[in-house]
Amino acid sequence: MINQVREIIDQEFGLTDDTGMIIVCSNESRIGQVIPEIREVLPAKESKVVIDGITFNKIFDKTRLEFVAFIYSDLPEASKYISLISINAVNLKAYYDEKFDKVNFLKSILFENTLPGDTSLRIKELHINYNAYRTVFVIRTQKNRDTHAHEVIQGLFPNKLKDFIIILDNENTVLIKELKSEDDCREIEKTAKAIVDTLNSELMIKVLIGVGSVVGNITEIGRSFKEAQTALQVGGIFESDKAVFNYNRLGIGRLIYQLPQNLCKLFLDEVFKPDSFDSLDSETIHTIQKFFENNLNVSETSRQLYVHRNTLVYRLDKIQKITGLDIRKFDDAIIFKVAMLVKKYIDKDNVLN
Repeated sequence: MINQVREIIDQEFGLTDDTGMIIVCSNESRIGQVIPEIREVLPAKESKVVIDGITFNKIFDKTRLEFVAFIYSDLPEASKYISLISINAVNLKAYYDEKFDKVNFLKSILFENTLPGDTSLRIKELHINYNAYRTVFVIRTQKNRDTHAHEVIQGLFPNKLKDFIIILDNENTVLIKELKSEDDCREIEKTAKAIVDTLNSELMIKVLIGVGSVVGNITEIGRSFKEAQTALQVGGIFESDKAVFNYNRLGIGRLIYQLPQNLCKLFLDEVFKPDSFDSLDSETIHTIQKFFENNLNVSETSRQLYVHRNTLVYRLDKIQKITGLDIRKFDDAIIFKVAMLVKKYIDKDNVLN
């Protein structure tokens, strides 16, 4: 732009950064020098300032001072020239930011809005490491006007060459994390824990994190992103007491989530007598859960529930009479456990709908 414009304008002109150092100039020998008058320009309220025969114009990117345009002239036409130079500088920066914006490019990969040929070309242009192990974290936080979770997350991952933060909306932020190896489970767990602990302590907000599979190249992060979203949905139904849900550790919940609703209802009708499950009170449900947690061990369960062994046996007998299943038997326990998960899935889905 400077080379083209200096064919039209006789006066010396150019741009400085926000410290007054010349970064581009029609007189190339001056690049790197500092204009002393800039110290008077920066605190001025007006964008356009004339000092010692030099016309300055401050150029902002939103509210941040990006450049200062200057021309060694205080004639009336100098004001017009510097306005045109400033407009061109803003447009060039906007074009550059859009063309070399890694975040927007990675966002398009997440949502599969790129063509294979374009993707490989853009990866080279943006100097992104193609073959690296990465996983995607989808971080969901409570909606709050006074808190900005993404700012805290960005502070946790300052290495913008390896880790990328993408803001989807006020509640969802995506972290694309580079890993040392395909099986770097410890780093994944450490990263998720750091995010939860930091957001809980600094912003005091509830955090849920879905983690996708580790992928081997940048073009596969879209799959990891979808898996992380699925992990949030499935984990929220079947493991609502947790904060982090890894797609590869969802267990049977992931299988149930993929089943049609009508098959789930048929299964429940086969397992339980009509309305038998709904007749179980909260104390009985808690007893069942503890019994499963303790691997069907009556003695350990009664100890943790602070009840006599015979009291627990009485409760288990009652459950058998109501539901027709004796959860002290392994086969019946499996059926009951799966049925509880299916019931939770159906009830949650009905609430959402």
